[in-house]
Amino acid sequence: MVPLLDLKAQYEQLKQPINEALLRVAASQACILGPEVEQLERELAEYLHVRHAIGVSSGTDALLIALMALGIGAGDEVIVPTFSFFATAGCVSRLGGLPVFVDVDPNSFNINPQAVRGAITSRTKAILPVHLFGQAADMKALMDIHNETGIPIVEDAAQAIGTQTSDGARVGSIGMIGCFSFYPTKNLGAMGDGGLVTTNDDKLAERMMRLRNHGMEPRYYHSMVGGNFRLDAIQAAVLRVKLPQLPAWHQARRRNADTYNKLFVEHGLSTDMSRGFDSDNTVLTPAVVTDRSVGDYHIFNQYTIQSRNRDTLRTFLHKNGIGTEIYYPVPLHRQECFTNLKSSHSSFPIADSLCSTVLSLPIYPELAAHQIENVVETVAEFERTPRPAL
Repeated sequence: MVPLLDLKAQYEQLKQPINEALLRVAASQACILGPEVEQLERELAEYLHVRHAIGVSSGTDALLIALMALGIGAGDEVIVPTFSFFATAGCVSRLGGLPVFVDVDPNSFNINPQAVRGAITSRTKAILPVHLFGQAADMKALMDIHNETGIPIVEDAAQAIGTQTSDGARVGSIGMIGCFSFYPTKNLGAMGDGGLVTTNDDKLAERMMRLRNHGMEPRYYHSMVGGNFRLDAIQAAVLRVKLPQLPAWHQARRRNADTYNKLFVEHGLSTDMSRGFDSDNTVLTPAVVTDRSVGDYHIFNQYTIQSRNRDTLRTFLHKNGIGTEIYYPVPLHRQECFTNLKSSHSSFPIADSLCSTVLSLPIYPELAAHQIENVVETVAEFERTPRPAL
């Protein structure tokens, strides 16, 4: 058995300090915000190289509070990639804004800056790139657009805490606001929901601090309408135990990715995605487009291959005890709730293709070498099995 993710393995390594942290919060009875959250915010601000890090209730709420802080409202357009988790566009829509979908790069799966340029109108109020699967979007090109137009950039770094760009900048520190998720499956995961917003702008930080607590400051006085976006102390305490382990976990994920790449090539199954499908390959391994000379250039929140036989391959892997997931089977522009949007009826060939070929394999840090070998050998067995001609 090779599960997609084994959170129990991580917990077993940190059981004592995590249990001590939970008991510390229980003894304090400071359950919402408070000292644990404040200390976590300081530690994360230092780690992410930002002036302000503000703990919130989830990654989705991080996106929501960021857009609220920028005043996104009815009729405002926000440019988003169509290949992403639903929250990227859902938060825009919840505020009455209009998600404007654009296609993604075929190698990194991240938002295509040229497509962003083509989607800008007089109603564009923000650009929301996603650092998908733990690899940085092309922030240099996107910041060039920001510098030319003044349009704010909000980084969706939910899957990418610690990821760096080619020039060594941490994602979430580059745009106007960065948004992170601490959902348990993330590289830095809590024991429930949690999130973070980051900024180097003092006024935006103050605004988001108010927004996370119903717009209240001082107590029971409300200068704006916010929400209940507070991070609880138990999640903060657990995250403080895990944060020092994050660099080692990133390194383990990269090592596992390298092992996958090597074994896929040895089995004659694959080339990296930048080559694309041809008659000689059946599996495409992830393309790393960020310069390997920098630190955490890609943290592999997911190790996502492409296969022209994705669905039957996934079924075969499942029958052999190997966990997989499809991130994502339907692009945002094809979601039923967005069919009323003008951009939903445009053409997004890269995203449409990815949704029919991507498959994420186990990549968590505690994964053993023999488990990776099992996964690749099972894929190889599938490829050796004759299938009816189409």
